[in-house]
Amino acid sequence: MSSWPRPSSTRPRPSSSTPPWTASPAMPDAERPGEFETIERLFRPLALEPYARGLLDDAAVLPARPGHDLILTKDTVVEGVHFLGDDPLDLVARKLLRVNLSDLAAKGAQPFGYLLSCAWSPRCGWSEREAFARGLAEDQRRFGVGLLGGDTVSTPGPLTLSATLIGYAPEGSAPSRAGARAGDLLVVSGTIGDGGLGLRAARSEEMGLSRAERDALAHRYRLPQPRLELAEAVRVFAHASADVSDGLVADAGRISAASGLRAVIDLDAMPLSAQARVWLYAQADPAGAAATLATAGDDYEILAALAPADLKPYCEACKAAGVPAALVGRLEAGEGVEARWRDQSVSLSRRGWTHG
Repeated sequence: MSSWPRPSSTRPRPSSSTPPWTASPAMPDAERPGEFETIERLFRPLALEPYARGLLDDAAVLPARPGHDLILTKDTVVEGVHFLGDDPLDLVARKLLRVNLSDLAAKGAQPFGYLLSCAWSPRCGWSEREAFARGLAEDQRRFGVGLLGGDTVSTPGPLTLSATLIGYAPEGSAPSRAGARAGDLLVVSGTIGDGGLGLRAARSEEMGLSRAERDALAHRYRLPQPRLELAEAVRVFAHASADVSDGLVADAGRISAASGLRAVIDLDAMPLSAQARVWLYAQADPAGAAATLATAGDDYEILAALAPADLKPYCEACKAAGVPAALVGRLEAGEGVEARWRDQSVSLSRRGWTHG
């Protein structure tokens, strides 16, 4: 985890002629939900008690947990930048929690609760806010977290949502990005590239895939899966780790830079979904297409740096947790990142997503 929280990765990228968000007609002031009514009706039922104090206080009071470190992470999502304007707000709420939960998973932490900030745009009436709260409630139950507090405001700009997730890990066990060693292997969970392809599918771009394949990818983009079931394996085996939010190449580069090493990524070893594999081998330049998948981001998988002797037990632990893991590269003396396809170096026009 870096000193400052990172932004999320793959974004809906508007063209230069299209504004990044389009304001919907504002509702009359008399019909606009109030701040305290929103808290009382929608958020108070989500409060994690007794720590949230009924959301009647200006602060939450968290218990000390002897023998554990407190792990915190924060991400913000903005309409037209991190999610599409017509994405259902229950899914937006769930993605907001999940991108933060992914950061906790990469540190080997178990989630506890979260602080929430909502800057409601003029289009957000009761039905939109209720959908958002339903999404929060669903994933609170799924992942065992609760709302501790936060803030709600209104904005004339795009809908902007932020969450600070709080978790615990046994003292001294949370791996950083800076702990990797020369000779370590880079292992990634799940599949890579679905987030970037899913954004294209969500925008109804032509991809040469069936409707079912596009729908599966769009669902993966809108609703990533934080790999919390791998938290223990990450704590036990990883010298360094990060979640793949900004792209496999970018996040491998962050581990290598923090650890003072050089990363080599084997693009042909990347684990791919069936849909991504169909797309990849339909492209005229598979190496370039693989580089696109490795730099798109929004996959929210775990990238771990492991000693070679720990490769087998780590992969077995991942398999036992129901999540496949694949060897995708290594760390060595030097600096920078090299991407390779069938033992040939691949030129990269970009490493991944960054905000300007």
